[in-house]
Amino acid sequence: MIAAAAAETTSVGEPLLNIGIFAAFVAITLVVVLRASRNNKTAADYYAAGRSFTGPQNGTAIAGDYLSAASFLGICGAIAVNGYDGFLYSIGFLVAWLVALLFVAELMRNTGKFTMADVLSFRLKQRPVRLAAATTTLAVCFFYLLAQMAGAGGLVSLLLGIDQAVGQSIVVAVVGALMILYVLVGGMKGTTWVQIIKAALLIAGAFIMTVWVLAIYGFNLSELLGAAADKGGEAVLSPGLQYGLTDLSRLDFVSLALALVLGTAGLPHVLMRFYTVPTAREARRSVVWAIWLIGVFYLFTLVLGYGAGALIGKETILAAPGGVNSAAPLLAFELGGPLLLGLISAVAFATILAVVAGLTITAATSFAHDVYASVLKKGKAEPGTEVRVARITVVVIGIVAIIGGIGVQGQNVAFLVALAFAVAASANLPTILYSLYWKRFNTRGALWSMYGGLGSAVLLILLSPVVSGAETSIFKDVDFSLYPLSNPGIVSIPLGFLLGFLGTITSRTLENPAIAAEMEVRSLTGYGAEEAEEH
Repeated sequence: MIAAAAAETTSVGEPLLNIGIFAAFVAITLVVVLRASRNNKTAADYYAAGRSFTGPQNGTAIAGDYLSAASFLGICGAIAVNGYDGFLYSIGFLVAWLVALLFVAELMRNTGKFTMADVLSFRLKQRPVRLAAATTTLAVCFFYLLAQMAGAGGLVSLLLGIDQAVGQSIVVAVVGALMILYVLVGGMKGTTWVQIIKAALLIAGAFIMTVWVLAIYGFNLSELLGAAADKGGEAVLSPGLQYGLTDLSRLDFVSLALALVLGTAGLPHVLMRFYTVPTAREARRSVVWAIWLIGVFYLFTLVLGYGAGALIGKETILAAPGGVNSAAPLLAFELGGPLLLGLISAVAFATILAVVAGLTITAATSFAHDVYASVLKKGKAEPGTEVRVARITVVVIGIVAIIGGIGVQGQNVAFLVALAFAVAASANLPTILYSLYWKRFNTRGALWSMYGGLGSAVLLILLSPVVSGAETSIFKDVDFSLYPLSNPGIVSIPLGFLLGFLGTITSRTLENPAIAAEMEVRSLTGYGAEEAEEH
């Protein structure tokens, strides 16, 4: 059924139905955003939703923020095509949350106010550290945004039957415009409700498809795995199909795993979610809820991936317009026809919208709060002016994201997500951990760690086979690759920690011990967290 449909047309299902369901989602969420925006009166309302969300609500929003299109479409496709090795992505993304829960969530909530830079600059020199933190935040958000925007265009070819670059570019522009509207009107509160709705839809949709696939095989996972092995070969059940061919590919996997596991605790748009809850206890509950929801979802991807491999087949998936990302939509069409495909299509677009909205408000907050208010205005900006600058920044970021998303259409954009995680793990995480746990850590260490981690990650990617010298490279006809791996994490992450250490021990400047003691008390107890600001 599915092979015939794919052969006859470049789209699957009814494009008009897909558009209609997506339009209904947009209409509902816009109403929610408009209602949420009524209470956006102060900077705390706009940036942190007035710290009004409970742990379960915020945990659901974190899941909505974290489960991107790559999580849903990419991992299902990776499991369908590469079997066991594809499921390693799910494990890496889930384990990463333990790092965030154990080492970061509660202490970040207690110490900061709106952004990651609030924590990093608490006991260090405000202006240079905030500028460095804003730079790494904007870099991570930009790479992540580009991947999501380009992913929106790529999905269109399968879901709406639009093959032309112009049509895909229009869709990217529409996604960008909706993103600007959500964030401009709703702020963090509106964005959070969009993420909660999206998470509920995504997990419900994945649950329905999972039960449906298991029902086909008598709720026997062994039968499902056997059917997948019959169609895709026994190799899909064993490690090594994607990463076990050579020692270099194994090393590449270790590098990717380091970036995924350590990068999550340094992602600015994830860290910013901890400030939307009223207490440290709710911050901990947020992460526990997020772990449960994300963990259950990734178990669903195991069934959906192998289900797509068994019911559709690797060749049909790879031959579809969306390539490996088409596994979940093709499986939905195979199971429930045009209606289920339309619902899954709407969920896929909702996923992109919710994630880009979260990234955009994070980037805008970082610029307005850290660069404009703290660096340019030296902490003396009026709250109303600061929020106005944030809104202007949202529009600018949205336009840049639209242009960038159109520019990378048809390119290999998977490296952008990997680079975002690598930068977060190399530049942000060492500085966060040193700031929270090492009393001697100083401004030079922070600057060396952030700029060194960012610079090394970007440089290694530029010199890797992802950019040049391979069939899958962005520039296939030239070869200036010097770094053999596709992910820089195995080099740039230890380098970020090392630079932070070296920068600290080579500096004779001692930070104020009284402020260091205050930060320790505040991070552990939460006392005075609401007044966390300049020193």
